[in-house]
Amino acid sequence: MVGTDVGEPGPLPPNAERLTVTPQLHALLTMIRDKNTQRSDFIFYSDRIIRLLVEEGLNHLPVVEHSVETPTGMSYKGVAFQGRICGVSILRAGEAMEAGLRECCRSVRIGKILIQRDEGTAKPKLFYAKLPEDIADRWVLLLDPMLATGGSAIQAMQVLVDHGVQPSKILFLNMIASPEGLQNIWQAFPDVRVISAWVDACLSDQQYILPGLGDYGDRYYSG
Repeated sequence: MVGTDVGEPGPLPPNAERLTVTPQLHALLTMIRDKNTQRSDFIFYSDRIIRLLVEEGLNHLPVVEHSVETPTGMSYKGVAFQGRICGVSILRAGEAMEAGLRECCRSVRIGKILIQRDEGTAKPKLFYAKLPEDIADRWVLLLDPMLATGGSAIQAMQVLVDHGVQPSKILFLNMIASPEGLQNIWQAFPDVRVISAWVDACLSDQQYILPGLGDYGDRYYSG
């Protein structure tokens, strides 16, 4: 694997993992990191990574034994998903991941959480939350492409817990994470499973992910 220009992250916290590093994933990430990549290509390659993330997230859901009869008349001992799921996107960048979830899970319900920086306290503040009424009975795939400090993600997780969701039933999916953000989530919610496509080297003094890819929402929605 080719290293980044600013070093590699250390070991991940126990509740975190990243996708298996393959030449395909590395090439996709290279495309979306390139500042010269056009918006249409950025969306196309991002969507491919999102699909990989969602598929990996679904691998963490429980299954039960389930037998079916095949068209040949034979019985096949397989498995079936156990429990219901929903998605929750952290606005606005998280909405870019909703289509990938719907492609994998037909008719899935999706909630939304808006968290913004409070200029008075410099801390993340909840501005809006619309969640399924029965979210406490579901597994939740929390969606946000970038994990920098983890402040917004932690706030969103607290919103879910306040609505009755067990931390162990939250799967946080993100494309690029910082080691600092992963560590902060581990300290705040060690039972939440975090799945990242890639973990970058560090945060800058301005709390930007390095090497990163810039403002994801701006590049996805505005170009």
